[in-house]
Amino acid sequence: FRNSVRQNACVEMLRGGFHRSFSELFSLLQRWKEIRLAAGPGSAIWQHKSLEEQPAKLHTLRHYLTKAETALRAGAWSAVYDQQVFLAQYFAEPEDRWLSCHFYQTSLNSARRVKIDGGRKEAEALANMGQVYMEQGQLDSAREQYECFYKLTAGRAWRSEGGRSLHCQACEGLWRVYTQLADRPLQANDYRAAIDMLSKAFQMAKEAGDHRIEGEAAYRVGLAYQCVGDQVTAKRFLNMYMEMSTALGDAGGLGKAYKAIAKSLESEGKLSETVQYLEKFAEVSQGNNQYHNLEEACMCLGVIFNSRGQYERGCTYFERGYEIARDLEEVPLLQRAQ
Repeated sequence: FRNSVRQNACVEMLRGGFHRSFSELFSLLQRWKEIRLAAGPGSAIWQHKSLEEQPAKLHTLRHYLTKAETALRAGAWSAVYDQQVFLAQYFAEPEDRWLSCHFYQTSLNSARRVKIDGGRKEAEALANMGQVYMEQGQLDSAREQYECFYKLTAGRAWRSEGGRSLHCQACEGLWRVYTQLADRPLQANDYRAAIDMLSKAFQMAKEAGDHRIEGEAAYRVGLAYQCVGDQVTAKRFLNMYMEMSTALGDAGGLGKAYKAIAKSLESEGKLSETVQYLEKFAEVSQGNNQYHNLEEACMCLGVIFNSRGQYERGCTYFERGYEIARDLEEVPLLQRAQ
């Protein structure tokens, strides 16, 4: 009762001869103080309790750190890895993410020492670190981790506890990374570089065998080709997206595909076909109560019919767009329709 929980935990570790665990716990407590001071008063972390004020977390750290050290002494690196991964998953709350990151990193170091599983634990640890870097916005680091994960799982039949292929998981991770990396050149209007990165994302999505993400990847590639004026290639990818959305029963995706294909056809001057796809866009939007999309389709059709001198049909669509905007009670849409 005289001593703090922190002091008791440290004394227990030292009495048991767990000097490595004591050093790690002590350094983690110091690191939290440094992070808190660096953030300063008024920051979110400043309002949170320290680890020293949370006995359950301190006891959990002591228990699993000492278990890991016991396994380390026996040369059981697989058991060391398991304890570190447990701690990484235990500290899942937003204020503890720095601890989770620390243990995922140490688990990767331990996984590389495991020699009897063909590299499976290393692959799992790489996937975990890739996810950590993605959450932190460190896309280049995430890409490096996921590419190593991909190479380790190629040709392997490894599956997660849920029965999912680890190689497919690696492909999906790379799809996410490449897609986000493409945002940089897109923002800089460097569409060729964006197309290269999005094409890699498409290949990874295709290899993952998930039609949902494959369709989304094809859609993004199609939009990028639209930006460089290559409407033929754009339509090829957009048609893939349309077919996959149809097969999946994804009405939202189907509407996006119709809209994008209509834009390519309009750029090519094929107004009759453009109208057909915009009408399909309107139909699928109405059938699924997607009123914002329906309003947009009506306005686009109104503009096209008006530009072709078919004023009565154009007015019909404009009036319909006005009614939808009025029902949505959104002033900018209503003013545009008016």
